[in-house]
Amino acid sequence: MNIFKLPDLGEGLTEVEIVEWMVSVGDKVALDQLLVTVETAKAIVEIPSPQQGEILKLYGQASDIVQVGDPLVEFDGDTPVASEGKAARVDTGTVVGEVVVGKGVVNEPATAVGQASSAMKATPAVRALARRLDVDLSVVTPSGPSDTIIAADVQRVAKIFEEVGPIEPLRGVRRVMANTMARANAEVVPVTIYDDVDIDVWKSNGDVTMRLMRAITRACEAEPALNAWYDSHAMGRRVLKKIDLGIAVDTADGLFVPVLRDVANRDPSDLRQGLNTIKQAVCDRNIPPEEMRGYTFTLSNFGVFAGRYANPIVVPPTVAILGAGCIRQNVVAVDAQPVVHWTLPLSLTFDHRAVTGGEATRFMGAVMLDLGLAKSG
Repeated sequence: MNIFKLPDLGEGLTEVEIVEWMVSVGDKVALDQLLVTVETAKAIVEIPSPQQGEILKLYGQASDIVQVGDPLVEFDGDTPVASEGKAARVDTGTVVGEVVVGKGVVNEPATAVGQASSAMKATPAVRALARRLDVDLSVVTPSGPSDTIIAADVQRVAKIFEEVGPIEPLRGVRRVMANTMARANAEVVPVTIYDDVDIDVWKSNGDVTMRLMRAITRACEAEPALNAWYDSHAMGRRVLKKIDLGIAVDTADGLFVPVLRDVANRDPSDLRQGLNTIKQAVCDRNIPPEEMRGYTFTLSNFGVFAGRYANPIVVPPTVAILGAGCIRQNVVAVDAQPVVHWTLPLSLTFDHRAVTGGEATRFMGAVMLDLGLAKSG
């Protein structure tokens, strides 16, 4: 009898969600036969069998979350499970990393919600009531003396939960996004600066995203400090020469950030084709995970939907992200006379541990200079 555990899929992934079992208890499988498909942070991954033999037990069902090192399949027979399996495959057949049998369970750190719940003031009896009613104290508004949560507060929230129905667990991309945002909020020291750039000189049919990419490239050349990674443990930064631009893409499943590599050394047509390709791969859910890793700066063009300004989230180890709001007409002064021009609102968030205010404002100034003076190409 041998137990095959969820292997380490690389790049710091600690958990997956089971999508579909391709085998059943009692099946006899061959080496490398597909066992199960799982969803990682961004992709669907196929896990092959590390040995031949009969399936005695499957651990977990579809939609279950499994940690690296947790049991997946129990095999009959004395043939040892291979210490190194074949490469995992995403649904496009792209190799995403070596499958290596996990050697232990990776425990998640305490969540921000859990920490907040423990910090709330409540008596042991009220805490016990909250556990019994499955109410997180961090979502309860206290009404007792000195902001203490009382039993009536817990019961009020429990009644609301009962009316709205069971909680909807975050799965797949949304779960990863929630964890990423929580870590970013806990670690980064964010500061955001805002400004508007007059783009009335642009051609009416200009490619806004391509213009933003070029402006970011020029700004990184003028102020390289924002194209960097920060190491919080070593308290140091690495200013990077190549600009690998992460592009925030919104989908019904959650936020994806595919990467356009070396944007400073590619012509606009090549960049546009590359952007179209990775966006389509995101929509089809077959983008290889390595195509969403290693970006050095991020662009969020949220203005295609709505919104003027935002506080974009910097995700470590990067140190900055530029947000572009909705283009609109505003009254501006030209030669001391009021005129109506098209303007583009910008929001630049930077990690103040690694970037100074001067560096950030010079970067923003370089972005605005390129956007405002040159016509759209």
